[in-house]
Amino acid sequence: MHTDSSNAGLQDSHEVFYAARQALRRHANGGNILIFATVLALIVANIPGLNNVYFNFWNQPVMLQVGNFNIFSHNGHPMTMLGFINDALMAIFFFSIGLEIKREILVGELSSFRQALLPIMGAIGGMLVPVGVFFILSMGTDYADGAAIPMATDIAFSLGVLAMLGSRVPVSLKIFLTTLAVVDDIGGIIVIAVFYSSHIEAMLLVYALLLLGLLLLGSVLHIKSKIFYLTIGGVVWFLFLNSGVHPTIAGVLVAFCIPATPVFAPEKYIKIIRRAISNFRQDDDETLSRKTILDKDQMNWLKEVESASDKVISPLQELEDSLHPVVNNLIVPLFAFANAGIFLLDMSPMAVVEGISIAIIAGLVAGKFLGILGFSWLTVKLGLAPMPDHSNWKMMSAIAMLGGIGFTVSLFIANLTFDTADAAQALLLERAKLGIVVGSLISGLAGFVMLHRFLPRSAKAVSTAEAEQVSPEKP
Repeated sequence: MHTDSSNAGLQDSHEVFYAARQALRRHANGGNILIFATVLALIVANIPGLNNVYFNFWNQPVMLQVGNFNIFSHNGHPMTMLGFINDALMAIFFFSIGLEIKREILVGELSSFRQALLPIMGAIGGMLVPVGVFFILSMGTDYADGAAIPMATDIAFSLGVLAMLGSRVPVSLKIFLTTLAVVDDIGGIIVIAVFYSSHIEAMLLVYALLLLGLLLLGSVLHIKSKIFYLTIGGVVWFLFLNSGVHPTIAGVLVAFCIPATPVFAPEKYIKIIRRAISNFRQDDDETLSRKTILDKDQMNWLKEVESASDKVISPLQELEDSLHPVVNNLIVPLFAFANAGIFLLDMSPMAVVEGISIAIIAGLVAGKFLGILGFSWLTVKLGLAPMPDHSNWKMMSAIAMLGGIGFTVSLFIANLTFDTADAAQALLLERAKLGIVVGSLISGLAGFVMLHRFLPRSAKAVSTAEAEQVSPEKP
C-alpha cells in the first residue's frame, strides 16, 4: 500500500514538474522580449522626429482585398495598423489563451477543483479588490469606466520574473501563479465580452453562432483537420468584428471548439511505427549510412511514421504548441511596441501620482497584492485548500505582488475603454498607459526583491525538499 501511494505521488509530481516546465518554456522568454519591446516603444516615442514616424505609422490603413471586398474592414472602413494589431493579431493571442484554458480544464490544474481552488480564489480576489480600489479613487470622475484596467495579470511578465530566480522557486508556486493568471484571463475575457460590446448586429452574430455550431459538430464527428477549424474560425472572427461583439471573443470561442482527442490512440500509434520500423533490417544499417537518397519503399515506411506522428497529437495540443512561439515572441511584443509608446516630454512629473494614473497604480500594486494574498489566506484558513508545497506566507506575499504585473491585458482593456478620436479620452488613455507601465514595474521589482529575500538561498534546498516529498516511504 505504501509503495502504491508513493508511486502515485511520484507520478503526480512528475506531471506537476512537466506542467511547470511547459509554462516557463512558453512564457519566460516571451517576457524578456516583451520587456525589450516596451522599453523600445518608450524610447522611440520620445525621440523628436522619429516619434512622428512612430505615431503616424499606426494610423496607416491595412487592406487585404478580393475585388471590392476588404477582409480587414470594420463596418465598411479599412482597419488601421493599430486596429489590425489590436483586433486581428490579438484575436490570435486570445485564441491561444482559449486553447490553454481548455487544456487546463481537461487535464491541467483546473481539472481538479480542490487542486485549483486556491489559485481560483486568489484570482477572484486579485480581480475584485483592484476594481474596488480603482472605484474608490475614481468616483465622480470621467475615467470611472476604466475600473477593469487593473484587474489583469500578465502571465509572460510574471513568469519571466520567476524564471530569473531559477530553481530557487518551488514548482508549487510556479503552478499557483500560472493557474492564477489563467483564471485571471478567463475573468478578463468575460469582462471584454460583457462590457465592451455595443451596437450589436444581430444577424451577423446569428451567422457566427451557426458557424460555431458547425465547428462543434465537426468536433463531435471527429473531424481533425486544422484547416477546417481555422478557416471557419477566420469567418467567425470577421462576423464578430462587424457584429459589435469584440472580435477577440471569437478567438476564445473558436478555441473551445478545437478537438482535444487525437486521431490515433497512443497504443495504435506505437503499433504503426513498430510495423514500419521493422521493415528496416539491422543488416541494412551500413548501407543506409552511406545513402543520401532513399528508395521508394523506404520513403513510404518513413512517411507512414510521419503521418502517424501527426495523428497521435490532438489538434488542440498541436495548435497550442505551434502558436505559443508566434504569440509570445511576435504578437504580444508587437502589441506592446504599438501600444506602450507614451510621449513623456510634455507630461508633468505629477501626472504619475494623480488622476487615472494613480488609480491604476494603486489598483495594480495595492489592490492586486491585498486581493490575491487576502483571498488565498482566507481559503487556507477555512480549510478549503492547502498551501502550495514548500511555501510559506512570505513567499505567497511575493507571488501576490507579482500578480500586479498587469501590462498586456491591462493595455488591451485601456484601449477598449477610451476612444482616441476624442481628445479628452485620448489624454486619459495616455495617462492610463503611464499608470499601467509604472504599476507593473513597481509590482515586478517589488515581487522580485521579496522573492529574492524570502526564497531558500540555494536551489539545492528546494530540490531536496521536493525529492523527499515524493520518495517512497520506508517500511
